[in-house]
Amino acid sequence: MKRWIFICIAMLSFITVFAQEKQEKRDLKVGLVLSGGGAKGLAHIGALKIIDSLGIRVDYVGGTSMGAIIGSLYSSGYTGEQIDSIFKKTDLNVLIQDELPRSAKTFYEKEDAERYAITLPFDSFKVSFPSSISKGQNVYNKLAELLLHVENIDDFSKLPIPFLCIASDIEKGEQVILETGYLPDAITASGAFPSLFEPIPMGDKLLIDGGVTNNYPIDEIKAKNVDIIIGVDVQDGLADRKKLQSAPSILTQINNFRTINAMKVKGKQTDVYIRPNIDGFSVIAFDKGRELIERGEAGGRAQVKALKSIAEQQQQKRNILPVKRKDSIDINYIHLRGSGIENFPRSYVRGKLRFKTPGKISFKKFTEGIGNLAATGNFTGIRYKRVKSSDGKDDMILNLREKPNTMFLRLAAHYDDVYKTAGLINVTKKKLLFKNDVASLDFIIGDNIRYNFEYYIDKGYYWSIGIKSRFNTFERGVNYDLISDDTTNPNLNRIDVEVSDFTNQLYIQTVMREEFVFGIGAEHKRLRIDSETISGENEEETIFERSDFGSAFGFLKLDTYDNKYFPSKGVFFSGDFHWYLYSTDYNKNFEPFSLARAKIGYATPLFGNLSLNISSEGGFKLGEPGTTSLDFVLGGFGNNFINNYIPFLGYDFLSFAGDSFVKGTATLDFNFLPKHHLNITANYANAGENIFDTGEWFSIPDFNGYSLGYGLETFFGPLQVKYSWSPDIEKDTLFFSIGFWF
Repeated sequence: MKRWIFICIAMLSFITVFAQEKQEKRDLKVGLVLSGGGAKGLAHIGALKIIDSLGIRVDYVGGTSMGAIIGSLYSSGYTGEQIDSIFKKTDLNVLIQDELPRSAKTFYEKEDAERYAITLPFDSFKVSFPSSISKGQNVYNKLAELLLHVENIDDFSKLPIPFLCIASDIEKGEQVILETGYLPDAITASGAFPSLFEPIPMGDKLLIDGGVTNNYPIDEIKAKNVDIIIGVDVQDGLADRKKLQSAPSILTQINNFRTINAMKVKGKQTDVYIRPNIDGFSVIAFDKGRELIERGEAGGRAQVKALKSIAEQQQQKRNILPVKRKDSIDINYIHLRGSGIENFPRSYVRGKLRFKTPGKISFKKFTEGIGNLAATGNFTGIRYKRVKSSDGKDDMILNLREKPNTMFLRLAAHYDDVYKTAGLINVTKKKLLFKNDVASLDFIIGDNIRYNFEYYIDKGYYWSIGIKSRFNTFERGVNYDLISDDTTNPNLNRIDVEVSDFTNQLYIQTVMREEFVFGIGAEHKRLRIDSETISGENEEETIFERSDFGSAFGFLKLDTYDNKYFPSKGVFFSGDFHWYLYSTDYNKNFEPFSLARAKIGYATPLFGNLSLNISSEGGFKLGEPGTTSLDFVLGGFGNNFINNYIPFLGYDFLSFAGDSFVKGTATLDFNFLPKHHLNITANYANAGENIFDTGEWFSIPDFNGYSLGYGLETFFGPLQVKYSWSPDIEKDTLFFSIGFWF
């Protein structure tokens, strides 16, 4: 009996020892929690690099806001080093501000972007403010590209590292745990910082940044049966009274009360608590990304002893195949969904996308197409996902959320040496008569009252219809012989003239790849040129022109410049032909004639931030030389001049003229700081009567001028200063302008 008791005791002891050894060798499951914090969340990348370097295997990741974005990339298989490399090559400010390349916009959209400084919703004639600074489209596109390799995983627990993130239901004030769905949708919802990004509709919920309700999801990760928690916290602490000197800082402090108090508990629940030193960094300090990542590395190294202990207790190391990023996608068919499809037909959408299906296209080309759609300003958000069709092919679902606002108030201001001070008030109405039309009225007040009206029906690649009406006026001193052949008063050299132009056009046009437009139309022009410097018989002023003209016209334009005012790459071409058939003939000398004019330009980077822009332009008249009021007149600095007034540096505005001209320009532009430019320009010209018949157009230039300039790009348009001179004349000139030209 004693022998059996001894055997039982021995077996129990063996089982106990074996169980203890097995318990000691049990693999640790590690949960990783990444807090929100805006730009400060870039410090997570540095902490991940330290975690990876020690060989720690992470078994579950939970994140909020920026922590969700970084965490999703890590969960999809990227290493900390790879994520670091991604953000080195990414301009986050461009992404967040939803900046789109100029090539994404149609000619109409380019004109809008390069004319108005402020755009506000104006529905029912009530001014309101946009719901956000950014639509988040560029951020979404980038995340969708980076996560292409896991696009078919709808259950986030089946990612290479299981993942969840937190968003907030703005209508209920509750947190929403996102563990399923389309990963780019989930993380953009988690990071939809209020006022910076649009709220994200998802199912029956409207979601915003998860930091509003839960900025450090430790409880949610603990519930995933992990043994130990590593947390990286990049949230602000409470500021002292020295830093609370403004209303925004006080409001921020009040808003942070809940989160900071919650972290007093959550920090103690975290087994390895990594708290990088992010003092002095704001939530929008994306330009400090490199320093923030280094702060994250320093924070990780401060906990290296505890992290090494975790690594030593793990039996199995990270075993995730390297991410093979996809750079192209197959698309069989595009399905349109959402509120935007009723008012924007399929032909309109496909015309903006600028690629054909079915076929394989680069993701870069695809996102350029999405950018073209976003550039229309008709949508608050464009979301997409590839799905398998019933026949096994890859279809793309495009979800368009139409912008609810159809009426806008737009504002701008400008000063230059011709029009002087000017303030612009614009009212734009979309869907006035048709689903894809737009009506726009500019009323310009200041030293010269003007207006511009345009109504346009956008048919994309089909023939679109437009109506334009414009009134323009200015007063300027000019050489007397430019506008009169009268030589009876040899002492009269310069006079002040007032030019007023009232032009109306009806036209049709079609676009090819959005950057190439061709159109034809009919035009009525009422032109008046007079002067009070000299008076006529029985009149207080002399009238040089007061006629109505009727013409047919055609135009062709290509514009791939990356910047209208400071182009560093791209090609530009503009051709215009007017056939004047009718005039009320104030001067009794009208005969039908034609005017042709063309300009071609090419911009290219040379090295560093130095670029070269060269252009050549010319024009000529066909027909009798009787009417001279529409001849080509050169001189001065500026953009968007009316009729055939052409800038020429080195000479004052409206200095020399002719019924034909040629001009060449070369500009070296040095973008020495972001938005800051130094440039030097040389231009040469010949102008006169019939210079193409006499061969003078190909002779040594009669006119030449040069300038040194400085330019600054601002949100309300460029500030430009040009010091110009010409060896032909003794007087040098300083030109100045600020704001978009209109």
